[in-house]
Amino acid sequence: MSTDAAARRAARMAAVQALYQMELSGGGAEEVAEEFIAHRFDEFSETKPDAEFFSAIVTGVPVHQVEIDRAIAACLSEKWTMTRIDSILRAILRGACFELIGRRDVPAKVVIDEYVAIARDFFAGDEPGFVNGALDTIARRKRAKEFGLPTPEGELDF
Repeated sequence: MSTDAAARRAARMAAVQALYQMELSGGGAEEVAEEFIAHRFDEFSETKPDAEFFSAIVTGVPVHQVEIDRAIAACLSEKWTMTRIDSILRAILRGACFELIGRRDVPAKVVIDEYVAIARDFFAGDEPGFVNGALDTIARRKRAKEFGLPTPEGELDF
């Protein structure tokens, strides 16, 4: 893995942790991002996270929160709601959805692979498979052209 890819992977992991913290503490994106960069990036021993990429995810999720949560909720069965999903799993899905919606410079398949790997870091059960399935469904809707599919009604055509 290249140094840039490793720095982005570390940024994604840090972003998931920051999104989790934001949800639990109610802290704002800017404040949490600054705290992570100043104090928690040192905890990453192998590769330091890409601070710019990290900040884009952490501050981008709240900007696109409604669209992100709707996309995730559409992947859930009728008996499940967003609040029933584990908070770490929500953070993983939200970070990934932001990239699918707001970072079109990152290929959808890369986003899916990276966040499934993060899910495996946190969960040993069925959760990584759920993340894979949910993100594949969301990506095929939000990035239909990348999969050779027609743009679904109600989605922007990029």
